[in-house]
Amino acid sequence: MINLERKDWIRALTAHPVDLLNTLAEQLATDCEVKLTSLPQAGLGLLQLADGAFHEPYYLGEFPLSACRLELVLPDGRRAEGGAQVVADDADLARSLAILDAIVEARLPGWEMVAEQVTSGARKRSESDQRRNAILAATRVDFSMLNNTGDDDEN
Repeated sequence: MINLERKDWIRALTAHPVDLLNTLAEQLATDCEVKLTSLPQAGLGLLQLADGAFHEPYYLGEFPLSACRLELVLPDGRRAEGGAQVVADDADLARSLAILDAIVEARLPGWEMVAEQVTSGARKRSESDQRRNAILAATRVDFSMLNNTGDDDEN
């Protein structure tokens, strides 16, 4: 079915339009009780790096980050936990992704539909990554010729 690790499901799912993900999550969670273990939040994350000379930390910049953790409870008493962090300023998307994560992980009713979305999203991401890598390879510069030991100034 899904040939990806769970940590990669969210990236694969986000290859699809937000409306599709929100609709799918709402459809599949209609019979479930959704208990939020951490409220859906949208905010900013800070990207911290270390400088190359003194290895001191500094902040390169901010990026939008939304997160949610929840538990689904089915009418028959089965439970499933899910969570998501996504680089977007959309708490509702984080909630939908957390629902989809829980459904697939626990193989709740409808998990096959979500698994198909994960698989097709992974394929889209892979194709995009290949195009991007091809572009990067085409723009790579070989500086080895600049490391010439010969001195052109000598006569």
